[in-house]
Amino acid sequence: MAFTRTEMVLLDVDGTLVDTVPDLAYSVDTMLQEIGLPQRGEDKIRNWVGNGIETLVKRALTDDDDGEPDTALFEHAFPLFMDIYADNAARHSRFYPGVEDGMHYLKSAGYKLGCVTNKRTRFTEILLQTLGIYDDFGIVICGDTLPRRKPDPLPLLHAAEYFSVSPAVSLMVGDSINDVGAARAAGFNILCVSYGYNRGMDINAANPDAVVDSLAELPRHLQAS
Repeated sequence: MAFTRTEMVLLDVDGTLVDTVPDLAYSVDTMLQEIGLPQRGEDKIRNWVGNGIETLVKRALTDDDDGEPDTALFEHAFPLFMDIYADNAARHSRFYPGVEDGMHYLKSAGYKLGCVTNKRTRFTEILLQTLGIYDDFGIVICGDTLPRRKPDPLPLLHAAEYFSVSPAVSLMVGDSINDVGAARAAGFNILCVSYGYNRGMDINAANPDAVVDSLAELPRHLQAS
């Protein structure tokens, strides 16, 4: 599908622009080690990412997708994870192949660019600044910027209002069902990447408007206004 009338492009971070699992896994396993629990390993932790860091920590503490740890244990472990991750949020996280080419195209073509992520501000800023793309975005909306986050449409509509553009000429680029849900509710077009953190489910099942294997494919789907 070609999004020929697009004026604004919003991009997700974790699982779309950046593979952040290596740093999340290190931080989770370090937290577990410090409280005397077994480490879980990157492969297992990769399948737990995608529903927020509170849920990630709960899964790690219980070694269970739907686990609910003892309240006192969680209240001890979660702040510990937050401190560890703050010091390690951008040590081993890397762009996915094609991201730099895709970002170069979007900037050179003159699209209004925003970042919309459920990641908290303190971690998002560290990551985007370390990778050198923070200033590429006209607006950065994080999971704690507004009262509601994806899949609620509020962050996307807030960006559209900020740039004074209509949802009808706006595109969300993401990797998960949360991105699809937010885009549909906001009246945006939605393009998804085939990789990322969608809990092992094929993103095609969520029926986005288009799916790409690399953001280097963006020029085939977009035409500058």
